[in-house]
Amino acid sequence: MTFGLLSGGLLSANLLLASPLSAQTGTTMNYPETPRGDVVETLFGEKIADPYRWLEADVRHDKTVADWVDRESRYTEAYLAGLPQRTWFKQRISALMNFERFGLPVKAGKRYFYTRNTGLQNQSQLFVREGLHGTPRLLIDPNSWAKDGATALDGWEPSQQGRYLLYSVQDGGSDWRVIHVMDAGSGKVLEDELRWVKFSSLAWIGEEGFLYSRFPAPKEGAAFQSLNYDQAVYFHKLGTPQSADELVYSTPDHPDYGHTAEVTQDGRLAVITSHIGTDSRYDVRVVDLTRKGKDRWTARPIVTGFKDDWRLVEGAGQKLWFVTNENAPRYRLVSIDLAAGSPSFTEVVPQREDILEKAGIVGHQLVLNYMRDAASHAEIVGLDGKAGKALALNGIGTASGFRGKPGDPETFYSFTSFNRPASIFRLNLDTGATEPFAEPAMDFDPAQIAVEQRFYTSKDGTRVPMFLVRRKDVAQAGKPVPTLLYGYGGFDISLTPGFSASRMAWVQAGGAFAMANLRGGGEYGRAWHDAGRRANKQNVFDDFIAAGEYLKAEGIAAKDGLAIQGGSNGGLLVGAVLNQRPDLFAAGVPQVGVMDMLRFDRFTAGRYWVDDYGYPDREADFRVLRAYSPYHNIKADTPYPAILVTTADTDDRVVPGHSFKYAAALQAAQLGDKPHLIRIETRAGHGSGKPTDKVIEESADVLSFVAQWTGLKVAE
Repeated sequence: MTFGLLSGGLLSANLLLASPLSAQTGTTMNYPETPRGDVVETLFGEKIADPYRWLEADVRHDKTVADWVDRESRYTEAYLAGLPQRTWFKQRISALMNFERFGLPVKAGKRYFYTRNTGLQNQSQLFVREGLHGTPRLLIDPNSWAKDGATALDGWEPSQQGRYLLYSVQDGGSDWRVIHVMDAGSGKVLEDELRWVKFSSLAWIGEEGFLYSRFPAPKEGAAFQSLNYDQAVYFHKLGTPQSADELVYSTPDHPDYGHTAEVTQDGRLAVITSHIGTDSRYDVRVVDLTRKGKDRWTARPIVTGFKDDWRLVEGAGQKLWFVTNENAPRYRLVSIDLAAGSPSFTEVVPQREDILEKAGIVGHQLVLNYMRDAASHAEIVGLDGKAGKALALNGIGTASGFRGKPGDPETFYSFTSFNRPASIFRLNLDTGATEPFAEPAMDFDPAQIAVEQRFYTSKDGTRVPMFLVRRKDVAQAGKPVPTLLYGYGGFDISLTPGFSASRMAWVQAGGAFAMANLRGGGEYGRAWHDAGRRANKQNVFDDFIAAGEYLKAEGIAAKDGLAIQGGSNGGLLVGAVLNQRPDLFAAGVPQVGVMDMLRFDRFTAGRYWVDDYGYPDREADFRVLRAYSPYHNIKADTPYPAILVTTADTDDRVVPGHSFKYAAALQAAQLGDKPHLIRIETRAGHGSGKPTDKVIEESADVLSFVAQWTGLKVAE
């Protein structure tokens, strides 16, 4: 575990306060001291105390916050080290992660690029093959970039003919990226280096250069907390400095707009998609890349008004295909011919009962990815949308990929489920032949793990789906067991089946794992999302509470053995629900959560989230936010479940001040004898790019903590 050093002479005292004995018996916790400030603000006639605002300061620059982090970290580390089942969980999670795994191959020219991890490597490596069956050649090994493994290969994209590889580097889990270019033949890294890149796509224009998005350089010391404004799209020509990059598209009159760019496979058109917040409501403009001269970057609007979701499928010549929810809350596929006298969108595949997530053109056909009750299925149709046939998938799971090129029938896709790590398949659409590209070898039998889908009723009568995963012998025994319930419920994000080593370790230990598909997500389209955001946010909490009640009523979860977990917006979910129903749960793990709903919009990307949460400075929204904000609604002098808050010092998505303040408030509130701890990872961010060893350590801490307080005993 990497928690940093404790300053001063408090080390021995705090280690004694968090002995293994207290971890097992739940005796009164003597937390490190946290000074209370006197900040009180009057907002819309209500006095709002914020005694821990000083913990919002950046731990890198504020010695007082750094000292608090050190003391809390030492206290938590000592407690977790004393948990009796931590060693078992660490060993089992390590074993479950120790298998060879591959990323989806990307074909460029005659080269195939893909990632591979031998098992316990901190970061996956990037390989290339000359031809499908060529000898693998290592191009990039991120494991050599940093001693702690916390510098990661993030996005990457080969040029059209595979001559160059464009890639971005993530350090310490930050959202900031540094872009580099490599000659894919020699493996030589070129001198091109681009900084202050965030939330960017990577789009080649031929072999000469590429489009990317960046922000202005932040002020000194403000890179990890300042708000992100004035994102713009630039063109970088290979062999030139970043200062020479050409501005392609920006909106100086609207600094809150963000922009990303894509280029069609034939290199004819660049599609610029603009957004305001996190809502899937976009404007779309097109740049004709065949144009030269001073008007080269003229962007032609084809969708305006920020009303609907538009997802580019592909383009050929002057024709573009999109998946959209315009007049179709469950999505449809449309096309537009920009060469027409008055271009307009034509429906190719109408809306269906299932959600159309995305589509791709492979060869001379369309591959459509659908979602039904949060599980995937795929269909192949002609470019006219007719003559469809289904692709057979192996049970309840998630299929992804299907990337290809017009005229080339070859594509790759992956399939995963709760009991199956991702397998990669190669599909020829002309012949219909499917063959494995990479299938992981597992040290357990997936057939011994039961995966089922249940439906339960929420407070207002809404029918909500939930996945349930148990060992088959546990399911057949029919006895309640310690259960871990996971949820998210926001930002139009769908939770779908997928393999997790930590969840499998929990199930193999004899516990049950449940994942609820709450309102606010995208599982049933626009209406499902709208039903769980802004003024409707309480529906998400009600759905999660109803899931917990269902698990107990059905005899799945033990009476005193139900724990809840969620990250980011899911961390907010856990924090809010623990306040509303502390009696229902034995333990809670809010991870990298949004905990102060009255100030979330003041840091980094937080301003985007108003689409889902509302505006704290508008009274109607303030009333809603104030009613459920985890930090502001802790019920003092009330017995609370055991709580392990997790965050990271380099999280510049949801700044760690959210979790710092929330944990301090929990520890001050007299919530009973169960522990209320905070685990603070160093050199890590919101989650992406985290090295394998840090993932294993955190997962072992979380599961042993949850096992301790739900009564899960690992069978010897």
